[in-house]
Amino acid sequence: MDGVLLAGGTGSRLRPLTASVCKQLLPVYDKPMVFYPLSLLMLAGVRRTLVITTPRDHQAFVDLLGDGSAWGTELAYAVQDRPAGIAQALTLAEGFLAGRASMLVLGDNLLYGEGLTAVLRRMAALERGAHVLGYPVADPTQYGVLAFEGERVVDLVEKPADPPSRFAVPGLYAYDGTAPARVASQAPSARGELEITDLNRSYLADGQLEVSCLGRGVAWLDMGTPASLHEAAGFVQTLQARQGYRVGCPEEVAWRQGWIDDEALLACAAGYRATEYGAYLERLVEEGA
Repeated sequence: MDGVLLAGGTGSRLRPLTASVCKQLLPVYDKPMVFYPLSLLMLAGVRRTLVITTPRDHQAFVDLLGDGSAWGTELAYAVQDRPAGIAQALTLAEGFLAGRASMLVLGDNLLYGEGLTAVLRRMAALERGAHVLGYPVADPTQYGVLAFEGERVVDLVEKPADPPSRFAVPGLYAYDGTAPARVASQAPSARGELEITDLNRSYLADGQLEVSCLGRGVAWLDMGTPASLHEAAGFVQTLQARQGYRVGCPEEVAWRQGWIDDEALLACAAGYRATEYGAYLERLVEEGA
């Protein structure tokens, strides 16, 4: 399965922070925001990813992430001239995917918790249909929301005034190779966007939508507002300080997956000389765990 990482948009809810820099390049404690969703794709076993950026920020992403070879992965880039909905990412990625299945992740999403990797791997094993997540939130009105009859999902509703459940759909989705064509056949919504909820509903209508609901042991944070950005930084800082492990560290994920060896991890560490981040990577090799 290939990855599609959507790091475009205008970041309007974060202005003036995003007046001169892309949201996904902002720091979330000790790493750029984009490291967190990219690490999710890598944990799922995805080694080939298309990063979709704005024209203004394209080179900054290339400078930050490179071609992915340092992490045993392959990164390619595409430009989104004008944001027109999350689902647009799949039409922009159509040539890159060339009919293959894909895992789409939004560049401002952070997921962390026990058992999450197993869920990601199950999503990445998809061959037909679509697989999305459900996550209980206090205020579902700001998200795409799942509607249930018993335990069966019967509908998805975008930002409902009267939510049918508390289960929102986080910004991580797995699709078969038909997804770009499905999006191309969609009509834009009233706000002029290609809605990801409409794509998910098309799979549901065909009886091909799988949903995995995440439990209380998993944290989902989107980082699209000043408050949520601050909350995510605090979450990462607290976890790292208490456990001693890094959250959203692509170099570590690649090393633990066996995509790079000790020497390559130390080469990554050398790029962060005299930082706690670099010292952490060196310590992984020293301790072997």
